Amino acid sequence: MYTQKNNDRFLNYFILNYITNLVTQQLYIIQGLMKFFYTLIFALISTTILSQNTYLHCGKLIDTKTGTILTEKTVVVSGNKIIKVESGYLDGNPDDITINLKNKTVMPGLIDMHVHLEQETNPNAYLEKYTASEADVAYNSVGFAEATLLAGFTTVRDLGGSGVNISLKKAINKGRIDGPRIFTAGKSLATTGGHADPTNGNKRSEIGDPGPKDGVVNSIEDAKKAVRQRYKNGADLIKITATGGVLSVAKSSSNPQFTVEEIKEITKTAKDYGFHVAAHAHGDEGMQRAILGGVKTIEHGTLMSTKTMDLMKKYKAYLVPTITAGKEVTEKAAIDGYYPAIIVPKALEIGPQIQNTFSKAFKRGVRIAFGTDAGVFKHGQNAKEFAYMVEAGMPAMTTIQCATIVNAKILNMRTQLGQIAPDFFADIVAVNEDPTKDISTMENVVFVMKDGKVFKQ
Repeated sequence: MYTQKNNDRFLNYFILNYITNLVTQQLYIIQGLMKFFYTLIFALISTTILSQNTYLHCGKLIDTKTGTILTEKTVVVSGNKIIKVESGYLDGNPDDITINLKNKTVMPGLIDMHVHLEQETNPNAYLEKYTASEADVAYNSVGFAEATLLAGFTTVRDLGGSGVNISLKKAINKGRIDGPRIFTAGKSLATTGGHADPTNGNKRSEIGDPGPKDGVVNSIEDAKKAVRQRYKNGADLIKITATGGVLSVAKSSSNPQFTVEEIKEITKTAKDYGFHVAAHAHGDEGMQRAILGGVKTIEHGTLMSTKTMDLMKKYKAYLVPTITAGKEVTEKAAIDGYYPAIIVPKALEIGPQIQNTFSKAFKRGVRIAFGTDAGVFKHGQNAKEFAYMVEAGMPAMTTIQCATIVNAKILNMRTQLGQIAPDFFADIVAVNEDPTKDISTMENVVFVMKDGKVFKQ
């Protein structure tokens, strides 16, 4: 029978169930509110962090586009980009960062179009070719990259190494090590016995017959394959050695070492892969072949004739003079035993002529790009090139433009590098003095920002 006891039991069950459901609902509401508040707090913190800008108060600011010096400007950086440049010294929000550069001259991060980050000159360099492992080369390159960045060169074009330079680029891009933004050729291309033949100087049993995979080209087909191999390896451009060179263990410093047809095939294939081509060249005939073949830049250009200068103007090629390297090899050649004997006469022949050739080329209207050949001298001393260029007749402001907007254009980065302007990468450096009045101040960069991050202050 249905009793009062059963009724009470049912009522208790109903009440308990009601209360349980009510509590559960309240818990869900509380959990939802907690999630909401956590999300809100996280969003507020994230917004604060993400919206934290850096305000650079610049006493003098070089406008590389117009070649003028502006005064009392504020550059606002957000993330890795410049978002605005304003007149006067503006302040941001309390959470923003302000950097005082009111007594400095500020300019875009500098670009060196000819470095070798895997190596640096020393009396044992030629022995190290046989004793240093790939790991040794990699560890050394870390210090070379950092020295370059701290000297104010936030972007470089690495023109030849073993391939470690490609790994170095990747490590920097991933933030594992400090260094400049790198555009690299990987391994340079040469002909058999040419300036970048990796087996030059080896004993006969180790000379072998390197081919396109190793960067050695002797035909049209080799040319295609060598470029494609560089693409596969992760290079950003192609570098050829169009003539003999000073520091290779080979006799000639200047003989032509590619045919025009081979160079044309290299530049044609390079274009398919979005590459431009740089050509090491000291000798005049090799330069002419390179220009006719379609290269973008001539490196060194030591024995360039007026005919070749006019050819460069016609084909809109650029000269990368590397005056500092010329002076360095001349100096080191005078030290007994510093270089192998076969190199000394080449260094004494070529080194002293580079600055004078640059002067003639500039005055004749040849396009000039800033590049040093750092590695032939100590990394971090790249800015010596500015004073040598001024000494040879180029205005100080023009040298800075060569190292910024001109080089950015060659790298196809004209809307991202080389200027301090909205939407450009926040690559910014500063020096103590006005370089148009004292160009040597470029050798003492006191502030370095790359991609919005301060590396030196």
